Amino acid sequence: MSPTSPRAASTALLTDHYELTMLQAALASGEAHRRCVFEAFARRLPDGRRYGVIAGTGRVLEALEQFRFGDDELRFLSDHEVVDRQTVDWLESYRFSGHVSGYAEGECYFPQSPVLVVESTFAEGVILETLVLSILNHDTAIASAASRMTTAAIGRPCIEMGSRRTHEESAVAAARAAYVAGFEATSNLEAGRRYGVPTTGTAAHAFTLLYDSEKEAFTAQVESLGKGTTLLVDTYDVRTAVELAMEIAGPELGAVRLDSGDLLIQATEVRAQLDAAGNTDTRIIVTSDLDEYAIAGLAAGPVSGYGVGTALVTGSGAPTASMVYKLVQREDASGHMQGVAKKSKDKTSVGGRKWALRRLSPSGVAQAEVIGIGERPRDDGNDRPLMIDLVRDGEVVDHQDIHEARARHEASRAELPRAAAQLSRGEPVIPTIYEED
Repeated sequence: MSPTSPRAASTALLTDHYELTMLQAALASGEAHRRCVFEAFARRLPDGRRYGVIAGTGRVLEALEQFRFGDDELRFLSDHEVVDRQTVDWLESYRFSGHVSGYAEGECYFPQSPVLVVESTFAEGVILETLVLSILNHDTAIASAASRMTTAAIGRPCIEMGSRRTHEESAVAAARAAYVAGFEATSNLEAGRRYGVPTTGTAAHAFTLLYDSEKEAFTAQVESLGKGTTLLVDTYDVRTAVELAMEIAGPELGAVRLDSGDLLIQATEVRAQLDAAGNTDTRIIVTSDLDEYAIAGLAAGPVSGYGVGTALVTGSGAPTASMVYKLVQREDASGHMQGVAKKSKDKTSVGGRKWALRRLSPSGVAQAEVIGIGERPRDDGNDRPLMIDLVRDGEVVDHQDIHEARARHEASRAELPRAAAQLSRGEPVIPTIYEED
């Protein structure tokens, strides 16, 4: 679980109306209790992306534990005639009692990767669709963008600071997902309280504008926060501000921040100015609508770290991972499990319960995503299984610690071919292969 549980409120109505009307009809027909397997997966990666990053699994598990229909939820469903009395009675005692497995948070994924597998009755599993997808699609999109950014930063720290550019709860989830994918810290305090993400922050332009002079503003900040603080130096004239910063804090000045203009040119000029005065340890932090391409473009400059906001919390052009949640196997009339698949044009799915592993070369480089249908794919000797148990018999057995997920992502990304780091448009860096192929 998180360091402090987010809240005990029910998550049962964070869903779509049609989930419950399907349930009602299935209960009425007597088919609701057939054993079924549902899978969450993405048919494709966002256009031009080489890989994706799973995030939000831990939040799914937290939400599943709170997926209960209490008096308020049941009263709403009855008063608004969403479902009939029989369905309300069934929902009153709803507790998920099945199994969930899938990719651990931080793991890289590819088209058709079975990132989450739900094994239960139709009734227990179908009503989880919207909840599962709303979390995975958002958090995975953020983590996938964040991974591209931290790759482009080539070891320089990235700070998440996009709370003011998205919904207040999305901001918390985005900070969590970004940390999983390598960001060092967030500006969002609730993400720090709820999930243990490191937080950071100093001052905005409003603080400088409060004072009669920039010198007074810098003096107040340094006296309160110490010489190791970060001073924002582009409210007026950058060169003058840097001189004032060094005059007030001396060589112990922690960092200066640039938030506008040509960041590469300014960073180069500021670095020369700092070094000439003996402030060789003062860092230069850059912000201002950065994305992975801007970060890569600053790689040649004397930049110490990046603050990223809007592009990150909107998925840098891919605000959803486009995952779907599909029934892939059901119990037939004779009690046997039978694969089922959707055949609609451009929306096909592959029937049968899946397992996945990552095929590695003798040197440990990923070569393919191998998916077995109906049974686990064969390990050729050094392949890495990708799926773990998350819920057994309704009980969460793995709570997905985000610090472990962060380390897992670093290792998973490191085993991908070098082309995974390219920002140019291209196909997924490894193919997806079905065992039967």
